[in-house]
Amino acid sequence: MELMDKYPQVIDVGSRLRTLRQERGMSMRALARASGLSTNALSMIERARTSPSVSTLYKIADALEIPITAFFRLEPPKQEIVFCKANERSRVPFPRGIWEGLGGELFVGGVEPFMVTLEAGAGSGRYAMLHSGHEFVLCLDGALEYEVEGQRFVLEPGDSLIFAAHLQHRWRNHSRKTTQAAIILSGFEQGERPSEFHLTAGIETSGVEKPGDLAAKEV
Repeated sequence: MELMDKYPQVIDVGSRLRTLRQERGMSMRALARASGLSTNALSMIERARTSPSVSTLYKIADALEIPITAFFRLEPPKQEIVFCKANERSRVPFPRGIWEGLGGELFVGGVEPFMVTLEAGAGSGRYAMLHSGHEFVLCLDGALEYEVEGQRFVLEPGDSLIFAAHLQHRWRNHSRKTTQAAIILSGFEQGERPSEFHLTAGIETSGVEKPGDLAAKEV
């Protein structure tokens, strides 16, 4: 079963698109001209009649001059206590994987826990990321390969990794089965959204890398 089939997209991208377009005072026709898409296609997306592909979202994001993560960003009221039921998590699919919020998007403090489920070969892309704060990783299933400042770590179920997040890092499922890991970001600068670095990296991933390719590439 494909991950996209197993985990439905909970966030309403169509409504977010409508809100973002209207906030910029842009008509449907103007957005169609700027993005190269038809007004009918944009209308279908806004009315949730069709799900846009990642490449389509990039075209729309470029036309609106916003990061692609703006389509998935939630702005709920922050709380001091967050109880998150498993079936109520915010979920964002990306090529060959699923990003799941674990309540950090609702919490007032500076901590962002989330979980990634990755098909074989899925990863954070060719380029490394960095952000403020600290990063903790716990492998739950499968095997997850992390590279931090050129050092390679292979995490198997129960293995963990913690490092200063200003160090260049990236991750990939180097195994031949689905991998799942919990990641906790903490101590980051106020106003920063460090989880978006990981979400954007996953969305930007293209193609399938073979096991071992990550360690062989330059960061």
